[in-house]
Amino acid sequence: MIYPKFLKKNDVIGICAPSCGIGEKEEEYKNSIENIQKRDYLIYETESVHNSGDVSNTAMIRAREFMELISNPEISCVICATGGDFLTDILPYIDFSKITINPKWIMGASDPTNLLYVITTSFDIATIYGHNAGSFDSEKLFISQEIAFDFLEGNIMKQYSYPFYEKNRELRVNGTYALTEESHWLCNYDKITFTGRVLGGCLDCLRYLPGTSYDSTKRFVEKYQNEGIIWYFDVFSLSTEDFYLSLFQLKEAGWFSYVKGVIMGRVLYPNSHTSMTYEKALHKIFGNIPIIMDADIGHVAPKMTMVNGSLATISYEDHKGSIEQFLQ
Repeated sequence: MIYPKFLKKNDVIGICAPSCGIGEKEEEYKNSIENIQKRDYLIYETESVHNSGDVSNTAMIRAREFMELISNPEISCVICATGGDFLTDILPYIDFSKITINPKWIMGASDPTNLLYVITTSFDIATIYGHNAGSFDSEKLFISQEIAFDFLEGNIMKQYSYPFYEKNRELRVNGTYALTEESHWLCNYDKITFTGRVLGGCLDCLRYLPGTSYDSTKRFVEKYQNEGIIWYFDVFSLSTEDFYLSLFQLKEAGWFSYVKGVIMGRVLYPNSHTSMTYEKALHKIFGNIPIIMDADIGHVAPKMTMVNGSLATISYEDHKGSIEQFLQ
């Protein structure tokens, strides 16, 4: 596994919009950038970052702007501006060979999933899932937001479950998380520790990769079969039925060979019209391997930073847990 160089003070972070642009969230984005700059980073933005609409620009232009950051030797790291729905459109226009020449940390969340995932599974380059550039708009950054940069800097590799989570983001004041609900991780074991290679992202996005030329998952899991794979899933709004059928498709595509365990975040918009539950779906697909649910991963704050491709040890006991990732 290839791990890009860690960031240092005065490094330049490149921000692009491979999915949506900032649009109407200019004030939040401005606050977020100011918080990033307070960590002694310089910022370089591509032209489409501030655009509105379903996408920030055409697929070709979005890809070109991403490649501009990859090819620029002055840029040390690339962070996606925000999420969206149509990032996958840019994949045919990405020159992946240039990414392998000078690997940089690439970080994003939600729709950027398929860019991060393809880079890791196809080229063995670690990528970071957890936050977009517009996600740091709190008046004072919460520890989970700070940790995203600690990972980029190589300062921290272990995270612990948080005591509270945010059920209603509309209650935020000045961007600060409204952590009102007590956190309880759930697991099919009373106490468990398991180790493997971390891989995953937003399942709403991942389910569209099987059958495309960008799906190298089988090669990846075969290569790292000795360590095994820990899958993590972030779900935005899939119903329990779509959740199950998406996992079924990935299983049939050969993704879940050598799985050591599964960890899933809280669903931002849960819904169902049958007796299927997210828990039942997971156990039907994965059987009796360790399965952790309602973890601090994904769209519901606070959100842990996950490094695709890293070796990790996940521990669970008494509705709490930890994730330690080893970048080696």
